[in-house]
Amino acid sequence: MPPPWPRICDAVGYPKHASLATMKIQNLFDLSGKVAVVTGSTKGIGRAIAEAFAHHGAKVVISGRDSKTCDETAQSIQASGGTATGIACDISDADAQANLIQTTTDRFGPVDILVANAAINLHAGSLLDTTAENFNATIETNLTGVMQLAQWVIPGMQAAGAGSIILISSVGGLQGNSLLGPYSISKAGVIQLARNIAAEFGKDGIRANAIVPGLVKTDFASPLWQNAEMAQERIDKTPLRRLGEPEDLAGAAVYLASRAGAWTTAQTIVVDGGAVMMGR
Repeated sequence: MPPPWPRICDAVGYPKHASLATMKIQNLFDLSGKVAVVTGSTKGIGRAIAEAFAHHGAKVVISGRDSKTCDETAQSIQASGGTATGIACDISDADAQANLIQTTTDRFGPVDILVANAAINLHAGSLLDTTAENFNATIETNLTGVMQLAQWVIPGMQAAGAGSIILISSVGGLQGNSLLGPYSISKAGVIQLARNIAAEFGKDGIRANAIVPGLVKTDFASPLWQNAEMAQERIDKTPLRRLGEPEDLAGAAVYLASRAGAWTTAQTIVVDGGAVMMGR
């Protein structure tokens, strides 16, 4: 019995007459005409995702706290043939969030793709030494800020009948952590937030998923991977025997943002070289 290509074509938006050969020609990962906002995208994982989106045709908004760095990153993408603009935003600031989404809409149009990557970590050590101030600030930025950002983009996605929200979590959100308690708790919340968005707004054509990076060589994680002993211990416990690079996360984001991920929602995609799978 031949495979049910017509049903698959319907699900991803191909014409009913599309053949297997036609589907091979079509680019499932094409993001042409899509508007993507990526927070925390002046460096590290966020920048790698933004660059990949631009490469696949999206109009990308680079966002971070520093406007100069945002503009420089956007100009770098433009120099490579992509379409990008920089808009500074502190995601813990509701007014800055409103400006981010309104300015994006004014320049490019409504947001089709949101990647919430920006995060902070204010404490490393025992939970007994964590202050309420630091705990609340971590939750406010990493979880409340992400929730509010989703609130800004969802109405536009509802009007369009489609949208992809991608929340960047952490392996710390899947496991107990004796050193990064508030951060890990906030990232566990991010995973549940993605599920809740998916559950409530799937009927509107909005998909929401979480990406869970392992230890990636970014500035943010430098205290971990620049410690030679700690890095080697992690490498030894990872089936692929290496740490992650920011670019390792980009493919998963492109998949979730594109037609390729049209039936993927409420999922937690772990990209960590296999470490969590092995219980390590």
